[in-house]
Amino acid sequence: MIRRIIQIDEEKCNGCGVCAQACHEGAIGMVDGKAKLLRDDYCDGLGDCLPTCPTGAITFVEREAAAYDEQAVLEHQKKQSQQSGCPGSRAQQIRREAQQSSVRSETVLSELSQWPVQIKLAPVKAPYFSGAKLLVAADCTAFARGDFHERFIKNHITLIGCPKLDMVDYAQKLTEIIRQNDIQSVTVVRMEVPCCGGIEHAIKTALQNSGKFIPWQVVTIATDGRILD
Repeated sequence: MIRRIIQIDEEKCNGCGVCAQACHEGAIGMVDGKAKLLRDDYCDGLGDCLPTCPTGAITFVEREAAAYDEQAVLEHQKKQSQQSGCPGSRAQQIRREAQQSSVRSETVLSELSQWPVQIKLAPVKAPYFSGAKLLVAADCTAFARGDFHERFIKNHITLIGCPKLDMVDYAQKLTEIIRQNDIQSVTVVRMEVPCCGGIEHAIKTALQNSGKFIPWQVVTIATDGRILD
């Protein structure tokens, strides 16, 4: 049948996951850091997800689609509730082996070399960007990894953000930072949760739009602090 249904533009999607939370039927899921319509018959065509999208990636289209199936939705919702919702918001306790701590006679110093660090607050052009190794990190990464300053922030200019909570598309500002400054390399540090894919997508888009070829890498950290391959 021909009916109204949502369409998601992957190029515009920043992976924040807000639409997936707003969809009461569970028709939208996060797949590889992008919002996806999971099944046509889960979508009722009412569009609760549209106003929540910060990048305008969701629109209505009229196309051939399976009819809305309320029973299938109820079964899907039951499974979702058993899985405790969004993986990034799921409560969990992290147990660590007891470690013998060495007594230090001095305070561990910060490796942060500039301010501000929030992507939204950072200037587009600044002297410290000249010749910089740029670190773009998701907010939670520094809390998950004990040696974050020594391993990642040291000798880098640091920018942080959360694509899910900030509800903005960082790509445009990051594009201008890369375009207008002599950035030598970019390291993205993100968490393993799907919504964190938004920060990786923003950098990928910024690098493409900047017209520059700059070495870059992505490091993914598990919620227990492990670095994943």
